[in-house]
Amino acid sequence: MNLLSAEKLSKQYGDKPLFRDLSFGLQLGQKVALLGHNGCGKSTLLRILAGVEKADSGQFSMRRDLRLAYLEQEPLNRQTGSIRQWLEETYPKTGSGVGAQGSNVRTQGSGVGAHGSNDHDRGSDIIEFDDAHEEAQRIMDGLGITDPDLPLAGLSGGQRKRVALAGMLSSRPELMLLYEPTNHLDLEVVEWLEQYLRRQKCTVLLVTHDRYFMESVCQEIYEMSDGKLYRHPGTYTQYLHNKQARQAIEVVDAEKARSRMRSELEWMRRQPKARATKSKAREEAFYRLQEQAKGPQRRGDMQLDVQNQRLGGKILEMAYLRKQFGGRTLIFDFSYLFTRHDRIGVVGPNGAGKSTLLNLIAGNLRPDGGKVEKGDNTRIGYYTQHELEYEPNQTVIGLVRDRADYIKLSDGRELSASSYLNRFLFPPKQQHDLVSKLSGGEKRRLQLLLVLMEGPNLLLLDEPTNDLDLDTLQVIEEFLDEFEGCLMMVSHDRYFMDRLVDHLFVFDGEGQISDFPGNYTEYRNHKKTTKTRLDAPPPIDSPKKTVEPPSQARRLSYREQKELEQTEQLMAELTAEMKRLDALLSEGCGGHEDFARWGQERAECAARMEEAEMRWLELDELRGATL
Repeated sequence: MNLLSAEKLSKQYGDKPLFRDLSFGLQLGQKVALLGHNGCGKSTLLRILAGVEKADSGQFSMRRDLRLAYLEQEPLNRQTGSIRQWLEETYPKTGSGVGAQGSNVRTQGSGVGAHGSNDHDRGSDIIEFDDAHEEAQRIMDGLGITDPDLPLAGLSGGQRKRVALAGMLSSRPELMLLYEPTNHLDLEVVEWLEQYLRRQKCTVLLVTHDRYFMESVCQEIYEMSDGKLYRHPGTYTQYLHNKQARQAIEVVDAEKARSRMRSELEWMRRQPKARATKSKAREEAFYRLQEQAKGPQRRGDMQLDVQNQRLGGKILEMAYLRKQFGGRTLIFDFSYLFTRHDRIGVVGPNGAGKSTLLNLIAGNLRPDGGKVEKGDNTRIGYYTQHELEYEPNQTVIGLVRDRADYIKLSDGRELSASSYLNRFLFPPKQQHDLVSKLSGGEKRRLQLLLVLMEGPNLLLLDEPTNDLDLDTLQVIEEFLDEFEGCLMMVSHDRYFMDRLVDHLFVFDGEGQISDFPGNYTEYRNHKKTTKTRLDAPPPIDSPKKTVEPPSQARRLSYREQKELEQTEQLMAELTAEMKRLDALLSEGCGGHEDFARWGQERAECAARMEEAEMRWLELDELRGATL
């Protein structure tokens, strides 16, 4: 059953075209992820479909009486009263509503949005069902909303997102438009939402950067690129393969078009200047061919490079750290000494104190007890989840030049602020735009630039993946993977955490923080194993006997796995080189200097092989270690 049909939707801001002639449809039960680089128009398209914004041209229609819900980027920012009051006022029968600045779930009329106009005779009908309150309570429990009397004005971004989701989901919409639904949510809530959406028969169109979430929920990918929309059936993993194949075909087609265009260009030049004498059809075909010959327009890769201060003997020490807020103990007697190349993830429910810990380390908060001492050479860079701060009339390049006119790179060279911005995919023309005109993802990218240009060697990252497109995330992951300093991050992005962290600080409640050796997936598997063991009833014939869980092999972290593969490759190369040198030495062909050189090289290879074998054994032992 078709729920939504869009035909030739186009939109641009000023002289910047976002997309043109987009046509697509959504069927009942279809779950689609909308991907594209920051600023390509993903959020704008959702706003147009939700009736919040108008398209420049084109039209779309929805099934009569369709119940549509829209979750925008920052819901409930201007709402007052308590959670309970908002839910009851927004949706009296069920105590629920939609997170589009508190507006009700919309019931679609039969109108068509021609040329982007909001002609959908939207009603505000109340959707009634017998088990409404029971369903709403289950959803609130799943989203971790335990106190509905909290005031909306004092809620964090993650809490507002959960309230908006609770209202939206309990209204049972048939079509959900979701913008970054996992942003600001803690990991357990993300997993609950993932399972909930998988079970529902509703239609979902969502913008997300969460690769695990997308892989689990969506069966189709819509990619916005060069102002066009490409449809890719299948999961995110299948999309990556399909995209590579599509781009390879586009390159070949562009080359063929360029070859054909040469002969057509000669024909165009031979024609009289009077347009009436030319074949109009062939002329129009030439211009289409000219457009195809340009090939796919690719953004350059973001280049992350900065000169880092070398770490000293002492990096940072936390000793018996304590912090309370509003009578709640968030951190109690926590101690930790940072070591070189530490890769730490911080996990726990919203409000547990994760950001508080980062702020204590950064010096933005004072502890109630204990101390935080950093080494003389430690330079902290803090990438917060708060919005970028700037003056109303400040330009992009002006904001960067307020910090520095030149930025040092890892090889000692200096780049101007403009050149450095260009590396972060802010071309010269955009550098003179107002910061306020940037998309949410572009502001986050600019914020990252401002942090890195200070040359930190201890990076604190609070939700670093929010609002960034996947291409940018991959570049950041590669940079952080090779980063020579220490990392400490709070993130709901499980893929990001799994790739980059080696151990976790886990907020267990009542101020207690434990240190788990492994990444997030290993931690979740450990928790499930422990829970299964605790929940299992004891054997009837031996009630006092405890059964130990089967040992599990420890999975290497991403860095360790990568090092293991590199070590194995090095060992194979050294083996081949030693065989070559042995052959030269045994053949007896060569002068005295040749034999001396070959012997020295053979000894060096043997020493390197011994080191590689020792490291391989260490990594293999870690891989075989049990939890």
